[in-house]
Amino acid sequence: MYAVILAAGVGTRLGRPFPKSLSVLPTGERILGRQIRLLREAGITKVIVVVGFKMSLIMEEYPDVLYCYNPVYYVTNTSKSLLHCLSRLDEDVLWMNGDVVFDGDILPEVMARAGENLVCVDKKRCAEEEVKYRVDGTGNIAEISKTVANPQGEAVGINMISRADLPAFVDALQRCDDMDYFEKGMELCLREGVAWKPHDISAYRCIEVDFLEDWQQVQATFANG
Repeated sequence: MYAVILAAGVGTRLGRPFPKSLSVLPTGERILGRQIRLLREAGITKVIVVVGFKMSLIMEEYPDVLYCYNPVYYVTNTSKSLLHCLSRLDEDVLWMNGDVVFDGDILPEVMARAGENLVCVDKKRCAEEEVKYRVDGTGNIAEISKTVANPQGEAVGINMISRADLPAFVDALQRCDDMDYFEKGMELCLREGVAWKPHDISAYRCIEVDFLEDWQQVQATFANG
C-alpha cells in the first residue's frame, strides 16, 4: 500500500508565505512531519508527497520520502495533484490532504479495510466550506461535495482507493476540470457504479486546516500531541 499526501497548493486562505503543511504544531512537529510519522508507525513505508508551491522547503525538510511534482499547481486543484501521482501507481492507495491533523489510531482502522474504497467521515454539523457527504439506503456514499443538501457529516480528507478500482478513479480524475477537488472524481465514479464506503472517525480528533480559526482549534486540540 502507498500513502499519498497532497501538499502542492499555495494555501491562500491561511495566508502563509510557506506551504501550509509546514506549519508548526504546539509540540514542535510540523503538520506534514506528523502525518509522515503516523503513516510509518502504522506500517506504511511507501509515502509520496505531491509538491508544487515552494517545494524545495518541503523536500529539504523531509528528504527520506518519495515526491511527485505537480508543475501546474498554481492553476490546478487537488484532482490534478492526485492524478499526477495515482497515474503512476498500481496498488491500494491511502491518501490525505496535507493540512489534516488527526489521531494516529485512525490509520490502522483504515488499513484493516484494504481492498475497499473508503471515505473517512465525521458525523457533525458542517459549515459551508467543508466537504460533505450523504449515504444511500445500502450505507454506501451517495453524494460527496461541498454542496450536498441535508448532509450527514464531513468528509475529513483521508481516503482509500483499492487497486481494483484505481484505473476507474484515475480515468475520472482525468475528466475533472483543472480547478476541481478530487471529490469530483469520486462523484464521477459513484455515477458509474464504483462504490465508496464511509468510515466513521467521529470518536477521534481530526481537523483540516483551511482558515485561521481551524489553526487555532488545532493548537488547542493538539496542544499535548
